Amino acid sequence: MDNSKILKVAIVGVGNMGSAHANNICSGKIEKMKLVALCDISYAKRVWASEKFGDIPVYADLDKMLDEMTPDVLIVAVPHYFHVECAIKALEKGINVMVEKPASVSVSDAEKMNRAADKSGKAFGIMFNQRTAPIFRKCRELVHSGEIGKIKRVSWCVTNWYRTQSYYNSSSWRASWGGEGGGVLINQAPHNIDMLQWIFGMPSSVRARCIEGKYHDIEVEDFAHIYMEYEDGMTADFLSTTGEYPGTNRLEAVGDEGKIVLENGVLKVWKLNFSESEYRVSASNGTCTEKPEYTEYTFENSSSEHVNVLRAFADNILEGKPLVANGREGINELEITNAAYLSAWTDKTVALPIDREAFDKLLDEKKKASKYKKENDDETLPDGAMSTRWQIKW
Repeated sequence: MDNSKILKVAIVGVGNMGSAHANNICSGKIEKMKLVALCDISYAKRVWASEKFGDIPVYADLDKMLDEMTPDVLIVAVPHYFHVECAIKALEKGINVMVEKPASVSVSDAEKMNRAADKSGKAFGIMFNQRTAPIFRKCRELVHSGEIGKIKRVSWCVTNWYRTQSYYNSSSWRASWGGEGGGVLINQAPHNIDMLQWIFGMPSSVRARCIEGKYHDIEVEDFAHIYMEYEDGMTADFLSTTGEYPGTNRLEAVGDEGKIVLENGVLKVWKLNFSESEYRVSASNGTCTEKPEYTEYTFENSSSEHVNVLRAFADNILEGKPLVANGREGINELEITNAAYLSAWTDKTVALPIDREAFDKLLDEKKKASKYKKENDDETLPDGAMSTRWQIKW
């Protein structure tokens, strides 16, 4: 391949995701990318990365790395609070940025990153890899085409994010307001919430219950129940937890002309040949016995979603092709998450867009009371493998 069409990639954060991205690039899975540098503040991880990736330089400081070389792309895979800082440094140097999910912990910080991206004119993506999954793409197609009519109600119960206490104990920053910035909504559920807004749009208000340490000895929520209302009258219900086993993963969307259910890797569609809202007021009988047309679509879990996002990112930079997810869109998922937290903390319904100042004030109070101390960070080493923990498992 023409070397002018090979992007030089640096990665900041050599944890689970950063090491997996590095491994995918070095193994040739993203044909138009070449790994040229790694960066992590952890000495143990730098030693591991040097042994794992050979001659690729490994830095302890992002500023020094970006001063000594100018990669075409920076992949940001550091803990959530540092996404914005790292991304802005790269964007201001004219470097394209791919940031891991979530965009940040607060929408106000994410807005800073978006403004930097706008000013830079560089490509800016976010790792919402589930947008490449065929089952969700088909679901979005059915909804946006009007196949089942105007959507009236959505319900998503995703409780198969089970985690043990050992998982939370594995890193000191995990499950803390000071280190991670939240629990199941910030760590496990961003993919689900992004899918919710990507397929069905943004709500106008949120009411939520987020219970901290319901099932685990942690300071953040491991149970969240969110009720959303939309300007057009649609409602959505979202439930997630890391404390139930076996868990459930079931998404249901009811429209005026049918219904969609996603469960166990299968997309089921019931299609009416009439409008329910019209039938409801015109029918002379007390119920409906019309049999809907049924269609079933089966999909298999894939392990290539992250690779697909990076391939599309390379094609966007080199050929102007569409991104899987524009980094600016990361604020949508975060807006819902922040609204859920704010609702839970104030015991009130929260209108969107949220009051940024009110949220930041309460989050700051949570961080100040957090038991997390940066100096207690552990040296847990990655293995470079693409974990299946992120998958929307059925």
